[in-house]
Amino acid sequence: MAWKSSGLMKMCRYLPLVILFLPCELTCSILTVNGKTENYILDTHLGVQESLKCAVQNHTREEELLWYREEGRVDLKSENKINSSSVCVSSISENDNGVTFTCKLQRDQSVSVSVALNVIFPPLLSGDDFQTVEEDSDVKLVCNVKSNPQAQMMWHRNRSILNLEKNHHIVQQTSESLQLSITKVKKSDNGTYSCIANSSVKMETMDFHLIVKDKVVAVPVEPIAAACVVVFLTLCFALIARRKRIMKLCIKDEEPQRETAL
Repeated sequence: MAWKSSGLMKMCRYLPLVILFLPCELTCSILTVNGKTENYILDTHLGVQESLKCAVQNHTREEELLWYREEGRVDLKSENKINSSSVCVSSISENDNGVTFTCKLQRDQSVSVSVALNVIFPPLLSGDDFQTVEEDSDVKLVCNVKSNPQAQMMWHRNRSILNLEKNHHIVQQTSESLQLSITKVKKSDNGTYSCIANSSVKMETMDFHLIVKDKVVAVPVEPIAAACVVVFLTLCFALIARRKRIMKLCIKDEEPQRETAL
């Protein structure tokens, strides 16, 4: 009985150690991406190629790794999966800004490290740069912008700061565009409007050319068409009303010809 009690006490003494180290065998492997064990942001630039290397630390067996770009799985060669794995992001563009790459353990995907790309680039401007409108019409000049960091934006006209007129100019800005609305355009609104985007990287400018032409007097098509229909119907009714008289005149004209023939 004493032997059993002694054996039970030994088991109880080592049981916490077994419990402590058993999960470690399964989950204590640590991942690093480019030497970092925590999620981080990678600053980069347009056209650059970035290499991301994921490695397993403290592993006691072969570990298979997975890579994800956002929610999509990255295809890896078989020799690029075990214990360490690398992905290459080449020709980085503005569209890669904010994209996240995540390395995970295949057997326990809660173990992961993510890298978010912070692509630094100067303002990229676009829009309809040539518009022709009539007087008294409304027009919108929309300057689309992509920039990281975000740019400060403003409108110039004929190379000078645009003086905004109340109830005539309206400026609206978002993180992706700068819009100038001009209501009831006048001939004096003719000119070149410049969208200027200024960031800590670079200042960029795009010109928008606005041509205001004379207002064309619109021809009232519908009233004219209606009048033509009325005239046509009136003539038709007049011909119908005088049909008998016209026919009698035609018969009288034919009678002398018949007598001559006899």
